[in-house]
Amino acid sequence: MDYPLPEAARRYVAAHLHDDPAHLALQARRHPSLPVPELVRQIQARQKARTKLPDWADNPDLIFPPALSVEQASSARTAAFKAGLVDGQQLADLTGGFGADTAHFAARVAHVDYVERDPKLAAIVGYNLAQLGVENVVVHPTDAVTFLRDTPHHFDWLYLDPARRDTAARKIFLLRDCEPDVVKLLPLLLHKATRILLKTSPMLDIEHAVQGLGHVRRLWVVAVDNEVKEVLYELGQEPAIDPERYALNLRRDGSQQEFRLNRAREARATPRYAEPQQFLYEPNAAVLKAGAFRSVGTAFELLKLHQHSHLYTADVLRTDFPGRIFRVLAVEKADGTALKAYLGPEARAHVTTRNFPDTVADFRRRTGIREGGEVYLFATTDLRSRPVVLVCEKMEPNLFVS
Repeated sequence: MDYPLPEAARRYVAAHLHDDPAHLALQARRHPSLPVPELVRQIQARQKARTKLPDWADNPDLIFPPALSVEQASSARTAAFKAGLVDGQQLADLTGGFGADTAHFAARVAHVDYVERDPKLAAIVGYNLAQLGVENVVVHPTDAVTFLRDTPHHFDWLYLDPARRDTAARKIFLLRDCEPDVVKLLPLLLHKATRILLKTSPMLDIEHAVQGLGHVRRLWVVAVDNEVKEVLYELGQEPAIDPERYALNLRRDGSQQEFRLNRAREARATPRYAEPQQFLYEPNAAVLKAGAFRSVGTAFELLKLHQHSHLYTADVLRTDFPGRIFRVLAVEKADGTALKAYLGPEARAHVTTRNFPDTVADFRRRTGIREGGEVYLFATTDLRSRPVVLVCEKMEPNLFVS
């Protein structure tokens, strides 16, 4: 596709930005003077970018690559977080992709090298960066290994987000299966940079990654609205014996929850157990992915319901807890008739199962409780190993008293 887009093509994209791409493709004959299939792909990619990169999706001057590149791109929120971790004069993004991370790094580092093995994608990103006014990035249409071997520079930071799809476009997550293989490439990376920032799939086991990489100084588990999106590892010449872990949950309102731990503090933590008290505490997804199954409770002086439930309780409201907080209204058996007494005529509730025999779907089928409403049900196991259901209401942050 030629760019910038001709004015007629820009008007077509703007007019149909919220329409069904499949329906637009069927109407291509109505616009014989326009490359409708290409423009439909532009629209489809912008629609996929609307949640991740809203400012880019609304920018008529940008060109979008195929939708898969947009799907694999970092969101604006996670890209901004990563950029806050780096500094210095020179950084190379060795797996540039759609350029979202590159653009944010460029706001923090004096000079950024963008490396992308797909020359068409590299050309699009180079064009887009110019439209965004980003002037301190040099685009290199080559692969990471060739770039590193050919460049004479030593970098403050190297950033990698290895491709996590195989030749059949199936999702993969083990480091040895991704491209490039960071473990195999590590000696060259460490020779060329003071520090390395590596992004991996949330599916990759953290202990396996720390052991396999061997040079981890610290790591971050990053969730957005309680969904883990990525795990970041800082690598360096001098690895930490027990890397510090940061569990971050970036919330919709712009705030963030953070919890810090390492394996030693987690191992020393000694949980105390109790029956459900006035408040129920559910750690966010980043805390659990980081492995804080004991220390998060002791850090906030909370009591655990059961060794394997990872739910906590207390009679004290801890508004700084990194997760969701609920007021416990009742503790019931997993009986549909008893539970529906709390739900109103439509029998709706939000259901979570933790250390419980049923899945959420099984629980709903057995009890006849549908999704929705204002009540939250936690089906779990208590300290006496009995299956119970906690009937709760959510404590909204704006209700907290400082």
